[in-house]
Amino acid sequence: MSEVLYEVKEQVAVITLNRPEKLNAFTTEMLHAWADALLDSQRRDDVRVIVVTGAGRAFCAGGDVGSMDERKDDGPLARKEGLRSRVYRVPLALLDIDKPVLVAVNGVATGAGMDMALMGDIRIAGRSARFAETYVRIGIMAGDGGAWYLPRLIGMPKALELLWTGRFVEADEAERIGLVNSVVDDACLMNHTMDLAARIAAGPPLAIRFMKRAAYQGVTMDLRTHLDQVSSHMGLLFSSRDHKEAVAAYRERRPPIFEGR
Repeated sequence: MSEVLYEVKEQVAVITLNRPEKLNAFTTEMLHAWADALLDSQRRDDVRVIVVTGAGRAFCAGGDVGSMDERKDDGPLARKEGLRSRVYRVPLALLDIDKPVLVAVNGVATGAGMDMALMGDIRIAGRSARFAETYVRIGIMAGDGGAWYLPRLIGMPKALELLWTGRFVEADEAERIGLVNSVVDDACLMNHTMDLAARIAAGPPLAIRFMKRAAYQGVTMDLRTHLDQVSSHMGLLFSSRDHKEAVAAYRERRPPIFEGR
């Protein structure tokens, strides 16, 4: 079976990590398939929202330890290049995606698996979800994006605590500290996530994509630059078919139908 399942249904792309017998620990082939599915979702006009989840009882347990052992004799330069050409394909793909990305965290998300969960725009956790930045336990650092994402999500002091101790965070604590948006019963996780995905997908896709760009880019901009950029986006949105359709639907008291143009 494919190590990554990818399907598009009703404007939502669902990417499922599919090595349940290994808690979805990723191989090189899995990383490439994952990144390719993300990039394909960005290109497709029939995809408005992306959902990422794991098969079985885990979201992702990070990198496959067996494949790590195979590269134990790699030198520093080979290790660096290996990260760039394999693992970093996923965060760099997500960096270029302006469509909403929802992550449904089922079970454990540890090491690079936790880092990959942090890369989504919204995280929804099942009650059995557990998170841990386990790198410190084997004498390395969060090298897959976690040290960049985590402080931005939960603040520097709490992020450093989790990075330095490698302790597990249960679902309820994850919600309390802002690591996930919400926690639901395991049996409801995918239904809840897909309902949210459908609600977002029903909105004006161009406006939603511009909102994501503005929110992320605004973090690194001064206010004047941000407002200048947003005014350009607004000029485009006011001329879009979606805006005209939304106004017409409001006047006619009917649900709008958005084409994404």
